[in-house]
Amino acid sequence: MSVIWGLATDKIEILGKDSRRMGKITVEECVVDGMVIEGLKVITPQVFGDSRGYFMETYNRNDFEEAGIDLVFVQDNQSASKKGVLRGLHFQKKFPQDKLVRAVRGEVFDVVVDLREGSQTYGKWYGVILSEENKKQFLVPKNFAHGFLVLSEYAEFCYKCTDFYHPNDEGGLLWNDPDIGITWPIPEGVEPILSDKDRLWSGIKDFRR
Repeated sequence: MSVIWGLATDKIEILGKDSRRMGKITVEECVVDGMVIEGLKVITPQVFGDSRGYFMETYNRNDFEEAGIDLVFVQDNQSASKKGVLRGLHFQKKFPQDKLVRAVRGEVFDVVVDLREGSQTYGKWYGVILSEENKKQFLVPKNFAHGFLVLSEYAEFCYKCTDFYHPNDEGGLLWNDPDIGITWPIPEGVEPILSDKDRLWSGIKDFRR
């Protein structure tokens, strides 16, 4: 089972019944307000451990295809951030990317917002804890805004993408847009550490126009 933050009501949903074992991975659907967010999945790899340490496959195309995930990744990225850093919410406009993200060190609260025109979950957000301990991965489809908050003292974050980074194609949403209403796990009175660019994004109402 996985503890995953849902939308709007600040409820916590424990998802187990919607998970499926596919080869060496477990795939979980993401549900918010009783609706499955199409294409959004939490993936847990099988970990083989003993007194020496552990081994796992972080990506196996056969396992993903068996789970109905047929994607070709073309670029891998990695970032490092200290506690309190919030990156996001980002997307590419003309060259959208599917992303497979995970924390290889530390812990982050990873968040997406559905921006797909006509989606029944348009404008809704979903969050999950990714950490070096739980080794979970988050599969984020095209046309979602994505961001994360670092919860540990330090975190390294990796993601695989199905399209290349296009610096002139960046889009974003304001991290604390009240119309989205993300419940970030930030203590009262504490401000996240943001880039100048991330401070200036507009809200989802402007995106709709």
